[in-house]
Amino acid sequence: MLSDTSPEAEKVQIELLRKLTVAERFAKVRALTARTVRLSKRAIARANPNLSPEEQKVRFIELHYGKELAERVRAYLRNR
Repeated sequence: MLSDTSPEAEKVQIELLRKLTVAERFAKVRALTARTVRLSKRAIARANPNLSPEEQKVRFIELHYGKELAERVRAYLRNR
């Protein structure tokens, strides 16, 4: 596996993570997940500027949760 982190720095990172409480670790995971979702949505918007904000959200669902769910959401949105 390629890494831009030196083995020494990685050891320090792991030691620091091990010292965190479960709540602190969970907070880090939540923050990282939220950032990943934001970046994904921004990439979808940039790649598909012709889509409405609603359709961009459905595209996110399609990419992350599958076409079947995205189609069900589209059908729901059409029929509401």
